[in-house]
Amino acid sequence: MDTRKGAKNRWEEACEKAPERDAEFSTMSGVEINPLYTPEDAQGDYDEKLGYPGEYPYTRGVYPNMYRGRLWTVRQFAGFGDPAETNKRFKYLLNHGQNGLSVAFDMPTLMGLDSDSPLSLGEVGTEGVAVDSLEDVEMLFDGIPMDEVSTSMTINAPAMVLLAMYVVAAEKQGVSPEQLTGTNQNDILKEYIAQKEWLFPPAPSMRVFRDMLVYATEHMPKWNTVSISGYHIREAGSTAAQELAFTLADGFAYVEAGIEAGLDVDDFAPRLSFFFNSHIDFFEEICKFRAARRIWATVMKEKYGAKDEKSLLMRFHTQTAGVSLTAQEPYNNVARTAFEALAAILGGTQSLHTNSLDEALALPTEEAVRIAVRTQQIAALETGVTNTIDPLGGSYFVEALTDELERQAYDYFRQIDDMGGMIRAIEDGFPMREISDASARYQRELEENKRHIVNVNIHEPQDEKDVETHRIPPEVADRQLNRLKELKQRRDNDEVRHCLEELKEACRGDGNTMYPIIEAVRAYATVGEISSAMQEVFGDYRETPVI
Repeated sequence: MDTRKGAKNRWEEACEKAPERDAEFSTMSGVEINPLYTPEDAQGDYDEKLGYPGEYPYTRGVYPNMYRGRLWTVRQFAGFGDPAETNKRFKYLLNHGQNGLSVAFDMPTLMGLDSDSPLSLGEVGTEGVAVDSLEDVEMLFDGIPMDEVSTSMTINAPAMVLLAMYVVAAEKQGVSPEQLTGTNQNDILKEYIAQKEWLFPPAPSMRVFRDMLVYATEHMPKWNTVSISGYHIREAGSTAAQELAFTLADGFAYVEAGIEAGLDVDDFAPRLSFFFNSHIDFFEEICKFRAARRIWATVMKEKYGAKDEKSLLMRFHTQTAGVSLTAQEPYNNVARTAFEALAAILGGTQSLHTNSLDEALALPTEEAVRIAVRTQQIAALETGVTNTIDPLGGSYFVEALTDELERQAYDYFRQIDDMGGMIRAIEDGFPMREISDASARYQRELEENKRHIVNVNIHEPQDEKDVETHRIPPEVADRQLNRLKELKQRRDNDEVRHCLEELKEACRGDGNTMYPIIEAVRAYATVGEISSAMQEVFGDYRETPVI
């Protein structure tokens, strides 16, 4: 012990004489980073906190064999134009090694609007695929066996409608709900916090969430009803610690909603999944993922009494950070994405989307998407990072930073509990204020050159070349509008009206709204019609301004 102390003293003396760069030595969350980490920086018992992969508290991974047994799912986010075009992109991705689908919807669909709404003008199919009716979902998955492909749908406010459409489209392929595998994002609480796409106030939104959770628990045993998302919270400007804390707090609110609905926690918790951002601060992101697993397992076991091991497992999808990409010298984004992907892999993700180099400019081209897929394949098959499980586990630095992020998350949990829970905290604007302050602080640091982004505030772009970008031709919107008009003319509109009235009656009562939604979908009622019918009963929502 004396020998170790003497060595440390000699090192400290040497550092005092050595020059040091004029730079900020802290993470993006503001955690001050020591120049060196030693056993003295570890908090508590390493063995107790680390354990083994596949064992509580899962700091080192949710599965014993991790990537030595099975690589993560390559799940690239895709969707643009009309369903026929996106169907082609899906098949292209599957043919180039992707093994799971992830659907990007356009803004009108995300907002519960039809393509023919005046508010949809100029937005149809431009940032995702336009989906108005069951007919569109049938076209979207035409020729794709829905019992063989796992599908993630990034949809929140009208998630109940898209889930119903997916179920009925699968039935038309001869696939039962019990056979379907995949995920609805369906994280409505983070919409109020970050993405701002909602249909109803928080209370009725949670009612609809509970209805979906009960339906899926009873009929879709392989389906994840919610992907609790920190991604958009981080893209809105949060720190890693805030992403960790607010995402998990949302998750706990969903657990409580399921329990209040009369479900046993172990009946539904195994089908909860998560969706995180992998940002550019390499080690902080790795530690965020490790802390997230440990917190989830601990709280599920100690607070909610989960007994099924699967209820304790935090399984998560990761997407590299969109906000880290630059329009300047976009080819440099390949390097940024590769580092972020590596952080997600070393952090133990279960599936991964790598952003394309041109996404700061437009929707990705096929070439850019192919490079993004190849980035994952190179990481998996060439770098050797999958050869051992949790290769950074036990690092003094990694364990100390994991502990610190965990500590900051629990501090946020205490503040949220004092406010009366996550829904009340959202209504009071607490998470939004914290994120706004963090975002402003980061922007100041960039402007004052305390932090650097290559091509932005250091190493100015040189001899930039134009990057070919993906364009959505205007005739795509015309084609979608014509198809929607024809559908509304040939369907049984009396049946549609009857189904919508049945849905409104269910909303007024306490019945499960998923069943009348499914019947309305079978009658080819549209996303906008179903959403509007529910809004008639539940009303709209205006958030508390952040001051």
